[in-house]
Amino acid sequence: MSPRLIISAGMPRAGSGWYYNLVHDLVVASGGQNAREIREKYYLQNLLTEVNCNISTLRFQRLAPVLLPTLFGNRYVVKTHAGPTKFSNWLNRSGRISNIYIYRDPRAALLSAYEYGQKAIMQDRKNAFSQIKSMDDAGEFMQIYAKIWEAWSQADYVLLVRYENLISDYPIEFNRLVDHLKLKMEKSQSDPIFDEYRPEKGESGRKGTHFSKGQSERFRDAFSPSQLEHFTNKFEPELTRMGYTL
Repeated sequence: MSPRLIISAGMPRAGSGWYYNLVHDLVVASGGQNAREIREKYYLQNLLTEVNCNISTLRFQRLAPVLLPTLFGNRYVVKTHAGPTKFSNWLNRSGRISNIYIYRDPRAALLSAYEYGQKAIMQDRKNAFSQIKSMDDAGEFMQIYAKIWEAWSQADYVLLVRYENLISDYPIEFNRLVDHLKLKMEKSQSDPIFDEYRPEKGESGRKGTHFSKGQSERFRDAFSPSQLEHFTNKFEPELTRMGYTL
């Protein structure tokens, strides 16, 4: 039996909300449950927050209660930006959960985080990025998630997805996802979902996708030459291992 809890993890500003909703809808179409309904039914509102059922950390105290619905035959998807833990690794090895991780060039992600935070400040509201006051703040913020990428990249059980590949090779990445999760459904069920989450539809403003401009290397024009050099040097080890052009 395939794992009943799917954890859709991702780097912030790497299309993680968009990808979560794609995964979620595919799981539901293949016979799984709506995560928002599971959250209500099993009183998990304090553990699975926001529109995309974000579990936050994968430590025992949060992950164990979220596993409870799976004991009653429910298969569903939760989201996180956190890294793997000893407990989540054990659950993977025992076949109880399945993991996907989406990431992006950290330079593009930090630019998006900075801009999203500035937009929130101008609108006098708070979000996860409104504490970012400068590009340097954004660089420090994203360095945390570059380390989290490192942890996920060392796990042999996780499906690693590059945001840029999802944009440029969407059909291939869509099929990789379906194969990784071993989802069984008719083409008539998967085709509408395939169409709904096409990258070119990303600016439709659908709640929970957090999809904005979606341009892979916009940072090369947005950064000054000194900023580009600075952030390239700052993330050079990770960029090299991720396979991005310096």
